[in-house]
Amino acid sequence: MKKIIIQGTITVLLFFGLWYTIKQIDWVKIFKVEKVADKTAQKLGDFLWKTIKNTEEENKNIHVVKTLESIVTQICKSNKIERKRIKIHVLNKDEINAFALPNGHLVVYSGLILNSDNQEELIGVLCHEIAHIELNHVMKKLVKEIGLSTLISMTTGGSGSEIIKETARMLSSSAFDRSLEKEADIKAVDYLINAKINPEPFANFLYKLSDKEHDAVAYLKWISTHPDSRERATYIIEYSKTKLTNYEAMLPIETWEKVIEELREY
Repeated sequence: MKKIIIQGTITVLLFFGLWYTIKQIDWVKIFKVEKVADKTAQKLGDFLWKTIKNTEEENKNIHVVKTLESIVTQICKSNKIERKRIKIHVLNKDEINAFALPNGHLVVYSGLILNSDNQEELIGVLCHEIAHIELNHVMKKLVKEIGLSTLISMTTGGSGSEIIKETARMLSSSAFDRSLEKEADIKAVDYLINAKINPEPFANFLYKLSDKEHDAVAYLKWISTHPDSRERATYIIEYSKTKLTNYEAMLPIETWEKVIEELREY
C-alpha cells in the first residue's frame, strides 16, 4: 500500500512538473520566430536568385526550360509536392552543379545536364535538390552558419552587397551536413520510386563522380559540395533494393536527346 502511495505521489509530481515546464514556454514567441523565418525565406530566396541572375547567364532556350519544368512537374505530382513552390532556373555554366535557394528556387547548370549519361541521372539530382527544399535544409543551413538576425537584415537592406554575394556563393559551393545529405538522398529515392523512375542511375551518377574525385577537374563542383559520393551511392543502392517496382522513362527519348543537342550547340 505504501509503495502504491509513493508511486502515485511521484506520478502526480511529474505531471505537475511537466505542466509547469510547458507553461513556461513562450509559444507565441516561438511561432513568431517561425513566421519571421518563413517570411525571411521568401524574401531571401528571391533576393539571392536576383543576385545570381544579374551575374550569370540564364538559359532561355524554350525546349530546355520547358523540359526541365516538365520533369519537376511530374516529380511534384507523383509526390504530392506543391508545384508552385519549386522555381527552376537553368544557367549556362560548364560546371557540374545544381543547388537550392530559399523559397524553392532550384538552380541547374547546363554542365550538369550535359554530363548526365541519361535522363534518370539528371532526375535523381533534381529530386535530391527538391528534397533539400522540402525538408527546409536550406534555411537550416543559413540560420546555423549566418544567423537569423543577419538573414533578416539582408532582406531589409541592412547588409552590404558583399555579404549577399558571399551567401549566394556559399549555397552554390558548400556542402550540407552529412546527416542532411543522407536525409535528402533517401527522400530523393522515395521521390524517384513514386514517380516510377529507377534510382540506380542516380547512384551510378555518384559512383561516376567518385571515380573523378581525385582528378584535377575544376568544373566538377557537385563533387566538392556533395562529398563521399561512393558511400552515398552504396546506401542509395541498398535502400532502393527494398523498394522494387516497375520503372518507366519520364521523358520520350527524342525529347531528352533534343535537350542535349541544343545545349551542345550553344
